Formats: sequence, C-alpha cells, structure tokens
Amino acid sequence: QVEVVESGGGSVQAGGSLTLSCIVSGWTYSTYCMAWFRQAPGKEREGVACCDSTGKTWYGDSVKGRFTISKDNANNTLYLQMNSLKPEDTAMYYCTADQYPCGSRIPGWYGMDYRGKGTLVTISS
Repeated sequence: QVEVVESGGGSVQAGGSLTLSCIVSGWTYSTYCMAWFRQAPGKEREGVACCDSTGKTWYGDSVKGRFTISKDNANNTLYLQMNSLKPEDTAMYYCTADQYPCGSRIPGWYGMDYRGKGTLVTISS
C-alpha cells in the first residue's frame, strides 16, 4: 500500500526559502512520476513541478527559476526547494505520485494515483 506524506510547510517572509519533503512508502513500481501541486484559497489547483524515472523535470511557469524538484531514491523522498518566495506562493502544497512517467508536461491532478494530505505554506509580505 502506497502512502504519501508531506512535511516542511510553514510561514516565512517574502524573499525567503523553504524546502518541502515528501516520503513515499510502499512503492513497488519500477517507474514513477512524482509531482507537487498547490492550491491557494479561492484559486484553482495548479501543478508546480514534477520529475520522473526518466530523469526529466518540469516546472510551472510561475515557479521556474525559483523552485527545484529533486528525489532521493535511496530514501524514497521527494523534495521541493523553494527560493525567492512571494506572497502569491501561499497555498496548500500537495505531493503526488503515479506509477507511469510524467509524459511531456506536469500531469493533471486526477492523473496521479497517490496523493498526500498537503502541507501549508504561508508567505508574508
């Protein structure tokens, strides 16, 4: 049984940095796509970044150059390093995983079979 658990959320000032972690347990597939999504109050959920077993990574336009996704295969942990944070980055961040590679872009939310409960990131101005 696959379980996805995020951590690392918190409150920081604009311009600061934060690193989110996601531990994926019970993974038995040889391939994967793992992605971060976020949803701010009153806004639609958006794909932030993803990476897959082919070694590729993708980023949403709003975070390119500021966020970095990485995966520690030895520990089955996904990270999202967030730098130069802005108030508009405030959102609940969700870690997701699917057994198939991502494809050519960040997959849609419902295309990811496994999802965490989220970790809250709050950026103050």
